[in-house]
Amino acid sequence: MSDTHAQSVAFVRDTMLPEQEPPATERGVIKWLRENLFPDWINAILTLVAIYFLYKIVSGAWPWFLNGIWSTDSLAECREILQGTTGACFSVLTERWNQLLFGFQYPNEEYWRPTLAFILLFVAAAPLLFAMYVPRKVLIFTALYPFIAFWLIWGGTIIVPIVALVGFIAAYVAFKQFERNSFAAGLGAGVLAAAVVWYVGGFLSSAMSGVLALPEVPSRDMGGFMLNFILGTVCVSLSLPIGILLALGRQSSMPIIKWICVVFIEFIRGVPLITLLFVANVVLAYFLPPGTNFDLILRVIIMITMFSSAYIAEVIRGGLAALPRGQYEAADSLGLDYPQAMRLIIMPQALKISIPGIVNVAVGLFKDTTLVSVISMFDLVGMIRGPILASTEWNGVYWELWGFAILMFFPVCYGISKYSQWLERQLATDHR
Repeated sequence: MSDTHAQSVAFVRDTMLPEQEPPATERGVIKWLRENLFPDWINAILTLVAIYFLYKIVSGAWPWFLNGIWSTDSLAECREILQGTTGACFSVLTERWNQLLFGFQYPNEEYWRPTLAFILLFVAAAPLLFAMYVPRKVLIFTALYPFIAFWLIWGGTIIVPIVALVGFIAAYVAFKQFERNSFAAGLGAGVLAAAVVWYVGGFLSSAMSGVLALPEVPSRDMGGFMLNFILGTVCVSLSLPIGILLALGRQSSMPIIKWICVVFIEFIRGVPLITLLFVANVVLAYFLPPGTNFDLILRVIIMITMFSSAYIAEVIRGGLAALPRGQYEAADSLGLDYPQAMRLIIMPQALKISIPGIVNVAVGLFKDTTLVSVISMFDLVGMIRGPILASTEWNGVYWELWGFAILMFFPVCYGISKYSQWLERQLATDHR
C-alpha cells in the first residue's frame, strides 16, 4: 500500500537549478554586432559597403600620416626628405603653432596669459553649465571672470577692470533701489550710477597706471584660434540674454517696444553677417567723431552679437509660442506679476524647449567667427590664408593646415552639441 502510494506522488524539487549562460548569439560582441550592424540582409549589405569605403579611406590616408615629417624648416626640405613618397609635412605645425594659436604679433613671452584665461574659463563656466554639481559659491568667481580675463589678455593696470566691476555693482544697487518706483526709474538710475563711477574711475586708472600692470597688448596684435575663441565665447554669452529680451519685447503689448524689436530682428536676419562685419570695419568709423579710437575687436563683437541675438530671439519666441496658454493663466492665478511669471514659470520652460535651436545658433556662430578673416583680422583661417601660405617656406601646404583648423573647431562644436544633449536628458522630468 505504501509503495503504491509513493509511486503515485510527483517529485517536487526543493532547490533551484543553476543559471546557465545565454547562447553565444545573445551576449557580448556577437549580440551587439547582430543587433546593430547585421539585423537583416539589407543592413548587412550596407554595413559591408561602409566597411569597404572606410578601409579604402584609412588605407589611403595611413601612409600620409605614417610618413609625416615634423622637423624641417620649409616645404622644400620636406619634399627632399620624402623624395616622391606619400607623406605629410607636419613641420608647418611645429614651426608655426604659436601663430596658429595666438597670431603672429602676440608677444611670445606673454602666451601664459591667454592660456591661463582659457583654463580659468572652465572654472567660471562650471556653475552655469553644471549647477547641480558645483557649489553656488563658485558663482562669485564666475561674476569676476570677465574682468580677470580682460586684464590677462589685454593687459594694462588692474585698476581698469576693477573700476568696470565697481561700475556694474553701482548700477545694480541703484537699479534695485529705484526699481520700487518703476522699472524705468531703476534703469535710469543704474545707467547714471555706472556712468559716474566709470567717469571718475577713468581719472583714477590714469593716475594709478602702474599698479599691478601687465604689458599691454593691442587688439591688432591678437589673432589665431585665440581670436576665434574670444569672439565665440563673448558673443554667445552676450547674445543669449539679449535674445531673451528681444523675444519678450517682440511679444510685448507696448507698440513702441514691440515694433523696435520686430524691426531690429527682421533687419538683422535679412542682412548677411559678412555685410555687418564690413560695416563694423569701415562704415562705422564715418559715424564716429574725428580721432575716435573704437577698438576693432569691440566693433566686431557688437556686430556678431547683434546678428546672433536676432536668431536666438526667434528661437526663444518659438519656445514661448509652444507653451500652452494654461501656463500663463497659472502664473496669473498665483498672483505673480510679469517679471516673476517670466522668471519662475514661463522662461524656464521656454528655454528648455529652445535648447536645440539655441545650440544650433551657438555652433553656427562659433564657426562664423572665421568670417572676420575677410576684414583683415588674422584669426585661424586668416593666419592660414595670409602670412603662412603667403610665405615662401610653406607656400603649397594645404591639407596639414586645414586639418589643424578642423582639429581646433570640431572638438568645441561637438562638445557644445553633446552638452546640449546631456542637458536635455537632465531636464526631461516629464519623461521620468
